Amino acid sequence: MAKSSSRDSASLKHVVLHPTYRVVNMVASADLKIELDLYGLARLSYDVDYEPEQFPGAILKIHEPKSALLLFKNGKIICTGASTEADVKLSIDQAIDLIKKYKRQLSRAK
Repeated sequence: MAKSSSRDSASLKHVVLHPTYRVVNMVASADLKIELDLYGLARLSYDVDYEPEQFPGAILKIHEPKSALLLFKNGKIICTGASTEADVKLSIDQAIDLIKKYKRQLSRAK
């Protein structure tokens, strides 16, 4: 048995590996520096899940580019699942558009 293991280790010394890789999941954070009404955002969009008993943040699912954003009451955002910085920006911009839409609805209701 010892002979086969030494033969295996000798053959591994000549192996040359050429790995390939691609970025498939970036994580980014942003701070909007405003307070968010997570209940209101969840009522506004089916793409927002907010269950504060389970998790303190709301989950916004972005379909294009495919990503998920964690929105917190203090205005902080965590973006996951994007594969480029441009996709992160597009995803966060969509969250900002949703927040602006919510704010406009609030101002009309007053």
